[in-house]
Amino acid sequence: MTFSNDKPIYIQMADRLCDEILSGKYQDDDRIPSVREYAVLLEVNTNTAVKAYEQLAREEIIYNKRGLGYFVTKGAKKQILKARKKEFMKERLPEFFRQMHLLDISIDDVAEAYKKLTEC
Repeated sequence: MTFSNDKPIYIQMADRLCDEILSGKYQDDDRIPSVREYAVLLEVNTNTAVKAYEQLAREEIIYNKRGLGYFVTKGAKKQILKARKKEFMKERLPEFFRQMHLLDISIDDVAEAYKKLTEC
């Protein structure tokens, strides 16, 4: 995985795991890779992976079964979607609309581009 400099690596790791839950790779109550497995997979320090898992556990996206590992919490996908939609609407959409205005891009232009992208 290539990490960006705009946010901490452990947050990017947590985001990736959330992406995997959203994509259906992991369902409710599925076991996810161990902290060590995920650290090796993403080529990061184990302590960084621990922070990512702790963050997701605090957010109740995953839970730990002592001696068995981490599992996806029931309803995690719905919770992630709700949080991401809220963040998108509050943080990203206003900037998107600002850029549309500056570049004189209409909502029809966006709809057409969206249609072309989703036809694939």
